[in-house]
Amino acid sequence: MISNFRFAVVSDLHLALSHTIWNHPSRFHLVEVSIPAFESVLEHLTQLNLDFLLLPGDLTQHGEPENHAWLEERLRQLPFPVYVVPGNHDVPVVTANEQSIAALDFPHYYRKCGYSDTDQLYYTCQLLPGVRLIGLNSNSFDDQGQQIGCLDTQQLRWLEEVLQQCGDQFVLVMVHHNIVEHLPNQLNHPMANRYMLGNAKEVLQMLKRYGVRLVFTGHLHVQDIAYGDGVYDITTGSLVSYPHPYRILEFRQDNHGQQWLQILSYRVESVPDFPNLQHTSKKWMGDRSFSFLVKLLTLPPLNLPMSQATELAPSLREFWANMADGDALFDYPNFPSELRRYFEKYGAIAPCGTPSFIDNNTTLLL
Repeated sequence: MISNFRFAVVSDLHLALSHTIWNHPSRFHLVEVSIPAFESVLEHLTQLNLDFLLLPGDLTQHGEPENHAWLEERLRQLPFPVYVVPGNHDVPVVTANEQSIAALDFPHYYRKCGYSDTDQLYYTCQLLPGVRLIGLNSNSFDDQGQQIGCLDTQQLRWLEEVLQQCGDQFVLVMVHHNIVEHLPNQLNHPMANRYMLGNAKEVLQMLKRYGVRLVFTGHLHVQDIAYGDGVYDITTGSLVSYPHPYRILEFRQDNHGQQWLQILSYRVESVPDFPNLQHTSKKWMGDRSFSFLVKLLTLPPLNLPMSQATELAPSLREFWANMADGDALFDYPNFPSELRRYFEKYGAIAPCGTPSFIDNNTTLLL
């Protein structure tokens, strides 16, 4: 019988020491708060009796060696184990350049965070008696050196071998890219598909085949829990984007073998220089949303003409912030009926058509 355990998930830290921060007028990431926000979270987590902490990628803003080094040093000071996987921002290039580490350098920074074998970008380890973690690398490179999100053939073979050996252990999987769709038709949407594993269906089928029920992801910067083929994909929003969330989770099992996972979500409310972080950050995102919204409206499946898209975009100013919040419902009564129905699909609606508020605080029966 597995003992009850408690852990936390903090995703997409995008940590940036002040001299590494880059500025762009449409940047959604409020990386100025990355380090103080993370310190605020750690202050809370160290007061709890945590068994471990999961960080599902995008630990740094652009894979800068000094940001990786700062984080590695900070994680070594914590009173509980920490496990990480790389995000696309952590390993953006195959070979190191003036800004970023080489992809294969990543494990060397995080030997104490899962990577006891520094020769590969994925690993498995025993978390607790009867509980195993599989940390996957969802960042690959094509023949032109362009980064893509998928598990390569070698890693897929390794994953199946590990799953075959897990027996009746309770398995947690952590990977940066999403495995289950969190947005309508995410796998095929021209803007949203890059947040999914390119071979998500194959990976999901493998996890289902071996009875894996919990996957922890990031990358999308939203609070959302999606379910597909018996697997929960729990994605956690970014610590540098509204609403600056993190999760505390507790696994429980009763004497009859019934298992469940309680999930509680928290937000960083303020940090030095940003005393009203929630308000400031939501406005920051809205102020930078126009070009993103025009692109969403003009690309498939909506294909609106530019003139109509620019007219409607201001009405959607807080759309993505509300998506990131989790548990949102959308209704734009002044929109054409077809467009209104399209945005309703982004809301927290169960397959039966009723609201389902599980993205932030819930208990999942496993």
